[in-house]
Amino acid sequence: MKPKIPNALIVWKQFEDVLAPRLGLSTADRAVYSHLLRHSRLEGKLRFRFSMRWMAIGMGVSRETGRDAVRRLANLGALRLIERSKEGHLVEVHLPSEIRAFRPYLRKTGNLARQAAANLEKLDFFKSASRRQVIHARERGLCFYCLRRTSARERCLDHVVPRAKNGRNCYRNLVLACMECNTLKGERSAADHLSQLYREGRLTDAQLTGRFRALDDLAAGKLRPPVDNSPSTPVQTT
Repeated sequence: MKPKIPNALIVWKQFEDVLAPRLGLSTADRAVYSHLLRHSRLEGKLRFRFSMRWMAIGMGVSRETGRDAVRRLANLGALRLIERSKEGHLVEVHLPSEIRAFRPYLRKTGNLARQAAANLEKLDFFKSASRRQVIHARERGLCFYCLRRTSARERCLDHVVPRAKNGRNCYRNLVLACMECNTLKGERSAADHLSQLYREGRLTDAQLTGRFRALDDLAAGKLRPPVDNSPSTPVQTT
């Protein structure tokens, strides 16, 4: 099976922003790595054979410069020299994420993502106007229950689990609702209200199924509002 071609933009950012500074690569090292990466992994080739003459001509550098850069890159783990023969050098060029020096960055970004998710769970989305607006933005102006487009005057936030039943002000329990649905639902469960809308012919079979699925996704934390939830940054609307 042909190897998957990586996203070139992501690879380039990882290389330039993280890996090259971390490894202290010279201009020649960067150029040689980029050249070999371009002709191997970015074309779906796990292994690539080349000659120093080919690389020197293609890059406009001397063979000595290219040879020294290949040696340094191999020592740093950026590529693996598999074979050297009259036909040229056979190498495996590693993506930035596959190189040991990149792993601390992956752990750091993973920790930041987990921290951001934890911060989001602690936010109260009901008490401030800016946070109520991001719930509106998440629903794109549609009532979560009847799917009717609402104007700014006729929309509000509804607690899926009513506050009278200990419903929280978190993003998992708040949805945009039209005034009518908010009133009709009252302290009933969201499932009961959706079933009533279906019986009244205001939701089709497919829409009812979709709304129940959306309720499950909401409770599971899959419908996150579009916010920057870092501890020091105020919640903003999109």
